[in-house]
Amino acid sequence: MKPDSDTAQIAQAFVEARRTATALPDYPGRIPADLAQAYAVQDAALSLSSRRVAGWKVGRINPPVEGFDRLAGPIFVDQVTDVAHCEMPIFVDGFGAAEAEFLLRIGRVPDAAQTDFTIADARAMIDAVHVGIEIASSPFPGINTNGPTATISDFGNNNGLVIGAAIETWRETDLSLWPVQLFVNDAVIGEGIAADMLDGPFGAAAFLFRHLAARGIRPEAGQWISTGAVTGVHQVGVGDRVEARFDGRLSVHCTITAQ
Repeated sequence: MKPDSDTAQIAQAFVEARRTATALPDYPGRIPADLAQAYAVQDAALSLSSRRVAGWKVGRINPPVEGFDRLAGPIFVDQVTDVAHCEMPIFVDGFGAAEAEFLLRIGRVPDAAQTDFTIADARAMIDAVHVGIEIASSPFPGINTNGPTATISDFGNNNGLVIGAAIETWRETDLSLWPVQLFVNDAVIGEGIAADMLDGPFGAAAFLFRHLAARGIRPEAGQWISTGAVTGVHQVGVGDRVEARFDGRLSVHCTITAQ
């Protein structure tokens, strides 16, 4: 279905602003009134982009909207890295943040007819779990203060993913109880456990599989699921050094640069 003029205008503005690394001081149109409109903008933007999707970020909606307590957005392959101590860009005059997250890799694609997924269903489709950092950034500086529909409409506010070490014991370990810390410039700015985030990383995966099925999108084997900010969303600036530390043993690092 062809998007309406408002949807197309917003999608085009975000795609172009991201392509040219140009800030959008104001939201480029009317902020979508509901989740359906927001995802319509995201779908329109995806159709305008030639970039390949490498996975999906899941974020929290608090308080819930329309009965949903999570949102989703695409992660593009050209913004995913597993290079140690890498550089990750943000939009300088927009919004930029770093988030410590458990990353799940899809090993088995759901059956096309399946539309509902339990946590056990989702867990069975995962073949690897890693520690990681999601870079949340948008050309629109108000992306994180104008509600979930604004966030959804600009690719869920994702601007990259840093894949850290694999958690080899994930099948036998309750990851929800692992202490997680986020450091910026060697100072702890956030701490938490995934058990405090709704139903944890695999609950995020179950949500995503249901969500993509409802949108008619089939995930692919090898794609990543960034499952939510365990320690919260922490704004960062160019030059900041970010480290996410999991269970006091596994860590992942990056330095923030300009888009």
